[in-house]
Amino acid sequence: MIVAIDGSAASGKGTLAKRLATHLGLSHLDTGALYRAVGLQLLKAGQDSKNINENQCVKSCVELDIALTTSPLIRSEKVAEMASIVAAMPAVRAALLDLQRQFAATPPDPKGAILDGRDIGTVVLPHADFKFFIDANICTRAERRTKELLQAGQSVMFRDVLTDMQERDSRDRFRSVAPLRPADDAISIDTSSMDADDVLALALSYITP
Repeated sequence: MIVAIDGSAASGKGTLAKRLATHLGLSHLDTGALYRAVGLQLLKAGQDSKNINENQCVKSCVELDIALTTSPLIRSEKVAEMASIVAAMPAVRAALLDLQRQFAATPPDPKGAILDGRDIGTVVLPHADFKFFIDANICTRAERRTKELLQAGQSVMFRDVLTDMQERDSRDRFRSVAPLRPADDAISIDTSSMDADDVLALALSYITP
């Protein structure tokens, strides 16, 4: 079984993907973590998000240290901003596309895989068995992200997180390559007034009716 989950930042797509993977016994890949890992690697190399070098970005993809996908450092807003900028580059998306498809084709768990990101159902795995598109009101998402960052010990303010999220949404939705949008056959879920248990139950109702 292959499940594709797309959605906006802090919409709950990652939480759903992890919980579905555990419930169904599937392997999980957070593709956003790949872009964040590239972003972190670039920042460590001294790259500036305001004046990014595309060739260096592609080189970073080729030399990517996969271990960085599990580093708590990738969850910072600075890394998120860099990842969003890098993810809009066609050459970067192409460099990471095969890695994502290979994971789905040969997942660690033979039962299948769940991938979450921005273009899984539309580009990476257009023939996935199930596709979900997760979204929520931007103020709700900014509140969630602010709380998450504060709990992680970072000093942030809601208005700054909201501004960053608005800019990220714009880059994700209007980039020329693989913009964030629901696949034509995706199941859309608005999590604005739902908790994680509600979202999981709804998703499972489509997969295992």
